[in-house]
Amino acid sequence: MKLEIGEKAPAFALATAGGGEITLEQLLQQSEKGVIVYFYPRASTPGCTTQACDFRDSLASLRAHGYEVVGISPDKIAALDKFAAKYDLPFTLAADPEKTTLDAYGAYGEKNLYGKLTRGVIRSTVVVGKNGKVVLARYNVRAKGHVARLTKELGIV
Repeated sequence: MKLEIGEKAPAFALATAGGGEITLEQLLQQSEKGVIVYFYPRASTPGCTTQACDFRDSLASLRAHGYEVVGISPDKIAALDKFAAKYDLPFTLAADPEKTTLDAYGAYGEKNLYGKLTRGVIRSTVVVGKNGKVVLARYNVRAKGHVARLTKELGIV
């Protein structure tokens, strides 16, 4: 079920690359305006790498405008550690192998992949405001150019 603007964002607590755990509440406390939660299918694949590097390259601007970033995928921690190290990703990557958070945010389900209906991660981004409510929700986003469109929608350009 896709989230709607104004709806309370589902809480989560997930293991992270580099060890430890992160919660939505912690991320909101670290931010001035809110948290950009983006969901991606698999670390180190071409599209996911493009998207992660775009977030990396835009992170200073996003943080300067009050936003924290977290990337969530069903990958194992070891894969996230390699991904973060290889591409020097300075934001939190979280693992959701049970797909509980992915499902709660509407980022897991049926999708059309090369003309075939399948179940999997739906590349999505949800911006959660400081009050814990959804400010923006985008589903089936393209990896390339997504961060530029997102910053424009958030008025960061």
